[in-house]
Amino acid sequence: MSTQLRRTPLYESHRALNARLVEYAGWEMPVQYSGVTEEHHATRNALGLFDVSHMGELYLEGPGAAACLNELITNDIAKLAPGRALYTVACNEAGTILDDLIVYRVEPTQFLVVCNAANLEKMHAHFSERTRGQAGYSNRSDSTALLALQGPRAVELVQVLGAVELSALPRFGVVRGTLAGVEVLAARTGYTGEDGYELFCAADRAVSLWQSLLDAGGALGIKPIGLAARDTLRLEARLALYGNEIDETTTPLEAGLGWVVKFDKPSFLGREALRQQRERGLSRKLVGFEMVGRGIARHGHAIASAHAGELGTVGYVTSGAPGLTVGKNIGLGYVPVELAELGTRLEIMIREKPIEARVCPTPFYKRS
Repeated sequence: MSTQLRRTPLYESHRALNARLVEYAGWEMPVQYSGVTEEHHATRNALGLFDVSHMGELYLEGPGAAACLNELITNDIAKLAPGRALYTVACNEAGTILDDLIVYRVEPTQFLVVCNAANLEKMHAHFSERTRGQAGYSNRSDSTALLALQGPRAVELVQVLGAVELSALPRFGVVRGTLAGVEVLAARTGYTGEDGYELFCAADRAVSLWQSLLDAGGALGIKPIGLAARDTLRLEARLALYGNEIDETTTPLEAGLGWVVKFDKPSFLGREALRQQRERGLSRKLVGFEMVGRGIARHGHAIASAHAGELGTVGYVTSGAPGLTVGKNIGLGYVPVELAELGTRLEIMIREKPIEARVCPTPFYKRS
């Protein structure tokens, strides 16, 4: 494995757990520990602990931070109270997606923006340039670790560790606190479709927090979770992955993310292009599908449909995998709007053979 790959503060912890490590977005990351199926079900039924310290942490602060940030994202933070977070995307002038982000209003004039690891350099340059002279800006990614504690027993675990203030945190709430003796910024957010927390801490405290959570969570069924199960979990919950469902060739309206585009804001980067797309109508949409025939759709497989008696390519699969909770093979992909209706028959080209699939409601899984 290349010596150029970056490593999180938990690299040695992953090795001690016999994780299989792979390259991901320039990082050497655990793809699995005990196996994808076991890790997936552990998160759905009990507790999963993820190292996501490769993500980027960008801070904007000062009197002009709110107005400046609001120009750079599609959602509206003007109504976001301190101690709350929201999901959004950042677009370019063409209205296509630079990255999808979680924005945390930590203090009235301090915002934390979490971006994808693969986009950190791009988003650092984007925010650094466009905040100059308007807001204080800092990239604290190297000094910050991020752990995700996900699953139906997450609240129980933080209570075991005495962090009662975290157990009362609302969905998309964020608060500073102490967990297992480590100072954290805790958010009731995640990327699995389950309840849980994302825990930011100083990089040099990550090992202590990681081990304390595993030790205290043992009786609750906690397991360390790798990138492979993180992917199957987020797919069931229909959560977009940058580089798959969204990138600089897609707009949030096409991706089904119109709910994070606030056209009633005075302005934001990409607003005019998105307004024009909305007015003329979409030509394609991201849809969920379930396999009817035997086969597993994978990223890049062609999507075909019969037209005038001939089978022709109409799109491509962006993500596909066995739905380990829902018990069927599932996927996401872009198709022309006329093929986006629920129940529409599609053909997924697997090993050059058309395998039947049907457009179905999403998310595929929603926790009760």
